[in-house]
Amino acid sequence: MTRPRIDTPDKTPLLSLLLGYGPALVILVAGALALADVPWALTFGMLWSSAILIFLAGVVRGLSFFTEGGPRLSQVAVMGVRFGCGLLALILPPVLAAPVLAVGYLSSLVYDPFAARSGAAPRYFVKLRPPQIGIALVGLVLLFVAAGGT
Repeated sequence: MTRPRIDTPDKTPLLSLLLGYGPALVILVAGALALADVPWALTFGMLWSSAILIFLAGVVRGLSFFTEGGPRLSQVAVMGVRFGCGLLALILPPVLAAPVLAVGYLSSLVYDPFAARSGAAPRYFVKLRPPQIGIALVGLVLLFVAAGGT
């Protein structure tokens, strides 16, 4: 295991706050709108959630290129889980897609803080990811309920 990256800040940069929380808040708002029976909200929320998860797969893969000693098997595996969940959610009905997406987002909640502590991700992921992914997961629960899940 390597040490935390000293080339990344401990405090989350402003742009990372905006680009981190912004997309998660979109999932939450889409879920609330879907519960309020806004016609396009469920479809939009599911597509947005899938796109962001596929993006998060790319983030892990991109970070692996800068990992001391080269990409780790865990990085490739997590990238595959996120990409696969995001892609699968695009073809499933929303009531099935939401739990699949939740698995992908949970991988970020569990893996990213660990990766930040071990030098495979920016140090600020330790503080950024739990609330960011928590917001997205609440939105996914709302989307699941709006889709008819119980």
